[in-house]
Amino acid sequence: MTALRELYQEVILDHNKSPRNYGRMENPDRKIDGYNPLCGDHFTLFVKLDGGIIKDISFDGAGCAISKASASVMSAAVKGKTIAEAEELFKQFHALVKGEIDASENLEELGRLAAFSGVSEYPARVKCATLAWHTLHTALTSTEYRTSTE
Repeated sequence: MTALRELYQEVILDHNKSPRNYGRMENPDRKIDGYNPLCGDHFTLFVKLDGGIIKDISFDGAGCAISKASASVMSAAVKGKTIAEAEELFKQFHALVKGEIDASENLEELGRLAAFSGVSEYPARVKCATLAWHTLHTALTSTEYRTSTE
């Protein structure tokens, strides 16, 4: 489990310091605000779709290191994926951070997402890690313009 802890720290620090796909997008197909009232994390997610494929994705806003890193990793993981593939990643990630699946047994399938398995040890941080994912899920499955981790 030490290797996963090291990966956790490396990924969180890297993606918090240099988030991928950070910034506002011009003319997105979907724009949705995500908010975590527990700690104040707030992100706006921008998505461009092309025939059921996530052609481009970006986010803007502020939050703790875990939520920002999770948004960054999520945006990189789903870009170029179909909506169905992104939804499957959402389910896997949610199960991972809740401790329902073992990252060490699913490393190949999870890739860098496995780094977030340590979040399950801190239940209050699960909402931080899943904020961007819930926001994406809402953007892809609803006409809502805002979601919350309440």
